[in-house]
Amino acid sequence: MDHKRTLSFVTELWDDSIIPQLVEYVKIPNKSPHFDPNWAEHGYMDEAIKLASKWCEQQSIPGMKVETVRLEGRTPLLFIEIPGEGDDCVLLYGHLDKQPEFTGWEDDLGPWKPVIRDDKLYGRGGADDGYAVFGSLTAILALKEQQIPHARCVVIIECCEESGSYDLPYYIDALKDRIGVPSLVICLDAGAGNYDQLWCTTSLRGNVVGNLRVDVLNEGVHSGLAGGMAASSFRILRKIMDRIEHPDSGEILLKEMHAEIPQQRKEQAVATAKILGNEVFDHLPFVDGMQPEFDDPYELIMNNTWRPCLAVTGQDGMPDFANAGNTLRPYTSVKLSFRTPPTTDPILAGESLKTVLEKETPKGAKVTFEIDSAMGGWNAPPVADWLDETMQKSSQAFFGADAIYWGMGGSIPFMGMLGEKFPEAQFCVTGLLGPKSNAHGPNEFLHIPTGKRLTACVAKVLMDHHTRNK
Repeated sequence: MDHKRTLSFVTELWDDSIIPQLVEYVKIPNKSPHFDPNWAEHGYMDEAIKLASKWCEQQSIPGMKVETVRLEGRTPLLFIEIPGEGDDCVLLYGHLDKQPEFTGWEDDLGPWKPVIRDDKLYGRGGADDGYAVFGSLTAILALKEQQIPHARCVVIIECCEESGSYDLPYYIDALKDRIGVPSLVICLDAGAGNYDQLWCTTSLRGNVVGNLRVDVLNEGVHSGLAGGMAASSFRILRKIMDRIEHPDSGEILLKEMHAEIPQQRKEQAVATAKILGNEVFDHLPFVDGMQPEFDDPYELIMNNTWRPCLAVTGQDGMPDFANAGNTLRPYTSVKLSFRTPPTTDPILAGESLKTVLEKETPKGAKVTFEIDSAMGGWNAPPVADWLDETMQKSSQAFFGADAIYWGMGGSIPFMGMLGEKFPEAQFCVTGLLGPKSNAHGPNEFLHIPTGKRLTACVAKVLMDHHTRNK
């Protein structure tokens, strides 16, 4: 491969074609079905998948088949088959559905308002994960441009990832004969510790989400009449939450939520901490005076990748300030989102949470914990020598620095499912969600130069995979 030629080809295609497509994609409010139950009626998901499929069909890849597959009652899936040499197969993955708007966007930015500034494309979904389908095909086109052979490729772009990928297993089963048995899975939905090298994700945490509710009265009562006689539902909720989370350290107290940390993952975290230092947390928008949980970057990495943690992501039963009268409220309810270690059993964790939270309730209050979802994490199999070599060479060729292995604190449900279905496959899990890119939050952006270099790296990985396996 002529690396300079590859990067030049990729750069030109990004500038002339991909970025304009992503600009149009950002404008589409195709929120994941969990956040838009009426997604089918609204038609935004169809609009997004039509935009992507039309672009794919226009690319000059001999023998390519582009199909939008639809199973009854499920989000659509873009399925692309590209012939290659030999019997081997590579599966490339991404998604098109988006997180909701969220608040706090800068005045000149917005979730559905694409803005290009300082080599960044702002707006919801560009980096998470709209670029994946364009980047995957561009990597293959870069090989074709130099007449470099590759294995048969299957590209799967789903529309349910941000809701837990609950539609995807049905498509994988329905398409299993057309997919085959991939020896390599490339996932372009992960993150990066900086924009200076190739970042290879080795683990992802699981997620247990549920609603905790405390009821003390059948209706609200004047606080002057009830205060001091009936306990506050908020106080009881706060007390029982101390059973599962240490109020000072944030440590999760249930053993079922923890898992043994492999030595290799500890060593990778040490290497990552050495490279990033305080950049591990510098990208977080702390308020003035706020400090991270630890001073040691290594401990922060382990906290974010292999230790459970809790975020309270929503509430019910509390009026806003404008409607908050002097009333002892009948109940308080909060949504709890637990990130669990990659190898924790999510079902067992959820059952343990329910047992601990509901037992022996203070003052006989009615306490219920209902689980919304429980998804396992993913821990990558050992990286084959050939894949480690090509990732290092790719990073050196297109970034000028070594590739780095690290764990991520988020979840990609697809990875655990694929790991179970294809236990012999190797995994290259990478992506563009670097410092301050802020996926799911305000001011989300895609770092355009990294998108180009990452696409070139994928081309080289595909080339070396074929060379190794032909």
